[in-house]
Amino acid sequence: MNARSFLVFAVTAVALVAVTALAFATGRYPVAFADLLRVLWAWLGGAPHGLDSAIETVVLQIRGPRVLAALLVGAALAAAGAAYQNLFRNPLVSPDILGVSAGAAVGAVLGIFLSLGMVAIQSMALAGGLAAVAMVYVVAQAVRGHDPLLVLVLVGVVLGSLLGAFVALMKYLADPYNQLPAITFWLLGSLASVNPRDLWLAGPLMLAGLLPLWLLRWRINVLSLDDEEARALGVATVRIRLAVIASATLMTSAAVAISGVIGWIGLVIPHFARLVTGPDFSRLLPVSIVLGAGFLVGVDTLARSIADIEVPLGVLTAFIGTPLFLWQLTAARRGRQ
Repeated sequence: MNARSFLVFAVTAVALVAVTALAFATGRYPVAFADLLRVLWAWLGGAPHGLDSAIETVVLQIRGPRVLAALLVGAALAAAGAAYQNLFRNPLVSPDILGVSAGAAVGAVLGIFLSLGMVAIQSMALAGGLAAVAMVYVVAQAVRGHDPLLVLVLVGVVLGSLLGAFVALMKYLADPYNQLPAITFWLLGSLASVNPRDLWLAGPLMLAGLLPLWLLRWRINVLSLDDEEARALGVATVRIRLAVIASATLMTSAAVAISGVIGWIGLVIPHFARLVTGPDFSRLLPVSIVLGAGFLVGVDTLARSIADIEVPLGVLTAFIGTPLFLWQLTAARRGRQ
């Protein structure tokens, strides 16, 4: 990592710490930064904080799991988006291009429709996302004589449309007083109901998906070349491509299982990170992770603070992500002129 890359990463990391501290301090029960530091120091084994127990409850039990979930989900979606954009050689690709979000939605909606518990719903969402991408990959492998990346995208779009129709059917058949509101709430995305158990279940899966991307970061760079050129450089394109898809899908499925469908992060954040780091995946990945984590923490803080009722994360990320992405496109176009 050269000096410029280190400076970019350091600035984004400092911004992430600031946004995280603001998230812990902001809400219906404001917490002073000094009190926040005292509570965290006591939790780490330092001196007793001597504060009202309500402050400790707010910081560690109410906001703590939610902020950590936002960090993990934002980082996972941004990392998956960066990997897919390098894999498909297209900066307009998002993590749900192969139908992972649609598959997770089918699993969660089916669980809600069957009136299952939260753990079962999250497990079905995770399994649905993994199964959808596995199906896309198997079907794409059966199609010969065409560009494999193009076939993957086309099959993903088709299967995603089919799964979306299934979700619409379940919404039509659902009980309008109990099941339909729960389905709609999940599809719009939220971290309001996250608890420590969710972090213990989904966190390791997200980290397990991230590790191969980091270990393969140099080979993922080579995937941006044509397959023939990549193979000439000694890269097993088929195996590396499968590893990238499996890792990104695992991260995205685990994230969507605990947060619902949250769009735009995997599209906008890697694109923005690429503007400051360049296309090198070894620099793009860590900056995307930090920016994605900070972005979702900031959006989640805004979602629970701007109104008397909580704004769904999927709605807010769309309102913020759309103009941001359009600005990125116009800025990139002016830079080429």
